[in-house]
Amino acid sequence: MTEPPLRTCTRCVMPETAESLAFDDDGVCSVCHQIDHKQTAIDWAERERDMDALLEEHRGRHDYDCIVPFSGGKDSTFTLWYLVREKGLKPLVARFDHGFFRPRVNENAQRTFRKLGVDVHQFTPNKEVVRKLMFESLRRRGDFCWHCHTGIFSYPMWVALEKGVPLLFWGEPGAEYSSFYGYDEEELADEKRFNRKINLGINAEDMLGMLDNSVSDYRVTARDLKPFTFPPTAELRRRNVRSVFLGAYVPWDVKKQVEIIKRELGWQGDEVEGVPPAYDYEKIECFMQGVRDYIKFLKRGFGRTTHLCAIDIRNGRLTRDEAIRLVQTYDGRRPAALDVFLGYLGISEHEFMQLMAPHVVAPHRMPSVDEIPRVNAAPWDFDQWPRMDGNSRCGPKVR
Repeated sequence: MTEPPLRTCTRCVMPETAESLAFDDDGVCSVCHQIDHKQTAIDWAERERDMDALLEEHRGRHDYDCIVPFSGGKDSTFTLWYLVREKGLKPLVARFDHGFFRPRVNENAQRTFRKLGVDVHQFTPNKEVVRKLMFESLRRRGDFCWHCHTGIFSYPMWVALEKGVPLLFWGEPGAEYSSFYGYDEEELADEKRFNRKINLGINAEDMLGMLDNSVSDYRVTARDLKPFTFPPTAELRRRNVRSVFLGAYVPWDVKKQVEIIKRELGWQGDEVEGVPPAYDYEKIECFMQGVRDYIKFLKRGFGRTTHLCAIDIRNGRLTRDEAIRLVQTYDGRRPAALDVFLGYLGISEHEFMQLMAPHVVAPHRMPSVDEIPRVNAAPWDFDQWPRMDGNSRCGPKVR
């Protein structure tokens, strides 16, 4: 029996299986409405005045004016550039290294640090801890990025407490791409948001109890998981820590911002599996990105190209018909990175598909391996990605 096609937004191309999405009576999705609000109903000059007032509360009062969490991708790079060059701040860069940075993003980061003249605090967690967290979150949530989600958002908060810097600036707000929050409400990078959107519904204490410490030489302890926990809210309040989004104060426009960082900082894009070459600025940081997008396709029936085309449609840069052609060409192909990923976790592709099956979001039907087209070529830096021994399992046998 032929499965019915997924219902998609009548304006963009996002499907009904996208997390947090809702449709109105005309079939227009909630994010399209949020972008309408952003473009027509917000006084951005007033928003910037609010930001300037916030900055003056903190400027020169601590060792650093603010902390900028930084991956080296387009959003964090623009945020850092804007605060240094446009607002004259002295930030501390807090960089959580999830373990999968690609060569070019590291080159971009070092070039950015030199040109802007900033201090950098970088943390890289134990790779054995990361492997076990990857397997467990893949098994429990169909998403291997729990360590990345939680570490990127919680570790800079710990740095803020350690360094006594009570202001953090993130990049784009969630309302730009999802409906957990809207542009008509305040979105703070606080514990509420962390539990609602970031940690997949699993806190570090829960994760510690879920891990199988019998399947590798390294035994994970509570101390190992501290970087993935959100600091106590009472302590953050006592220190008056404020964690905000630059995109709540200035209108977020990815393509214009990429032009700025390429021109001002020599920032370079890169090829990403499953993404058209025109989007060489998107998610270039992680060599596992192709696997993450592939998993989204297996679970929800769409990939990164759908998301990117929807953004361009909302900004008047792409027609819906053009977007559909791109989505049909690029979404859902098996990435070369999957072989590296399977080696990290010590599982077979069959076991991987078994792990994915319980997480499929109806009415999407997960395709079989034989139905999935293969990529034509691996990215240029594929041979530079570090491998791990595929004979070393980091989780229990999949039944």
